[in-house]
Amino acid sequence: MEEEKKKIKKPRGIPRLIQGKCIACGARCQSACPKDAVEMNDKGEPIIDLAKCIICQKCIKVCPADAIELYFTPEQLKILAEIEAQSKASGTPVAEAEAEADSEEAKIAAKLKEYKGVWVFVEQTGGKPASVAWELLGVGANLAKILNVDLCAVVIGDNVENLCQEAFAYGASKAYVMDTPVFHHYRTEAYYKAICHLVNMYKPEILLIGATGLGRDLAGAVATELKTGLTADCTGLAIDDKRFLLQTRPAFGGNIMATIVTEKTRPQMSTVRPHVMPLPEKDATRKGEIIRESMTLSEDSIITKVLEVIDTHKPGAQEVDVAEADIIVSGGRGLLARENFHILQELADELGGVVGCSRSAVDASWMPVERQVGQTGKTVRPKIYLACGISGAIQHLVGMQDSDVIIAINRDPNAPIFEVATYGIVGDLFKIVPEITRQIKDLRSKKVN
Repeated sequence: MEEEKKKIKKPRGIPRLIQGKCIACGARCQSACPKDAVEMNDKGEPIIDLAKCIICQKCIKVCPADAIELYFTPEQLKILAEIEAQSKASGTPVAEAEAEADSEEAKIAAKLKEYKGVWVFVEQTGGKPASVAWELLGVGANLAKILNVDLCAVVIGDNVENLCQEAFAYGASKAYVMDTPVFHHYRTEAYYKAICHLVNMYKPEILLIGATGLGRDLAGAVATELKTGLTADCTGLAIDDKRFLLQTRPAFGGNIMATIVTEKTRPQMSTVRPHVMPLPEKDATRKGEIIRESMTLSEDSIITKVLEVIDTHKPGAQEVDVAEADIIVSGGRGLLARENFHILQELADELGGVVGCSRSAVDASWMPVERQVGQTGKTVRPKIYLACGISGAIQHLVGMQDSDVIIAINRDPNAPIFEVATYGIVGDLFKIVPEITRQIKDLRSKKVN
């Protein structure tokens, strides 16, 4: 009997960087790697740890500049040639496994084509909408235009159909509404089931939700039920040439910006913090299509019950929302003590603004966490942001760098805050801030006289 030929194992190759082609896109290859085998150097180029690499080729597929290739050594190329010769002699397909993989990829691609449209969840409490929903409609309009699809609002609640017209005013062309008493109070179970019902019925390719307390809770439940990806706290959204949503967010404590892609599942889901995206212009004359939907969901089937709603807002001067302020006077470690924040309050009062702070001021118990600006605090977009005694760590910059005008006051001329500042003043804030306050008072008194 003729001895059966031993099957030659096909080499898988080794991923490597093509020198000079990397465009430092924001570590997409690192984000795509399931085994943490990719690290980034100071130039933003990938360094691949072959000991960890499983040759899944995700880094190659996700690279927008084709800067990573699958490299075969001369010995591996020789083995490939032997396999090619063997397959020709036997009549066996050369790449049966590859063909199966291609077939699977084709099935996924066909499935993804079923999903069309950009959806924005309109968060509301007691019928009052959260402004982040309108901000998301602004960025959603740009995404929908590139994809050539509809921009749609999703409105869920009790007696909230009026929000559909407001969504049209901010750019939506359609509004899916589920308006019944069971949605009167927000409860995770009721709301996530409602959104999943709509998604399964109409198949949107992108779903955007505000990264509020409610939004974060809801988005996680929806993504889990739909078995799709979710990128939290995005600061940038764009579309690539493959119709993938490029979801950019701070990573590693804000030290790098990672761009994340959901390749094989839909919808592509992102949450965005309030005031990260600009508010679009409102046009009350815009009209759109309202699509009313319902589902079988009784009050008895919802485990959580709302017995009472307690307003925790404290009346008085401490009730300040820095995220809504047009002028913010912010202090950091350079204030040295809690009692020194009064000089910032005096300036804020003269300007008609509010006092904010960096994380270091909160950690030192000088200011309440509600006043914190930054990655772990509030994201703000005021007309004027005065940073007093704030060095400018990346975690703080993420929360305020989109302010219209940034004025920085710091002793250190090399402080990172000056890199983003519109105007910078190097000096002692304890002399500079009171002097600014005094001059503003003088100018006002002259106008009155």
